[in-house]
Amino acid sequence: MTVKDYIENVIQPKLQGDGGWVEVQSVDGDEVTLVFRGECSKCLILHRCIAWIEEQIKSDLNKKVKVNAIRKRPYFQEV
Repeated sequence: MTVKDYIENVIQPKLQGDGGWVEVQSVDGDEVTLVFRGECSKCLILHRCIAWIEEQIKSDLNKKVKVNAIRKRPYFQEV
């Protein structure tokens, strides 16, 4: 399973349970850029979630990655 597939099929459903949403923007070697939407876009402890995602990937896929986060609020919140 690729990192992208893992995030879309394992991590994303878990975040949806809390009203969040994550999209893979890019995977470049060991660097993964994720776009956080929904509740994740305004989360005060997103850094803990990022550390958790990195740990899950390391544990389940045996790959060490660095996650870069982009917060993306819905268009109606950006005005």
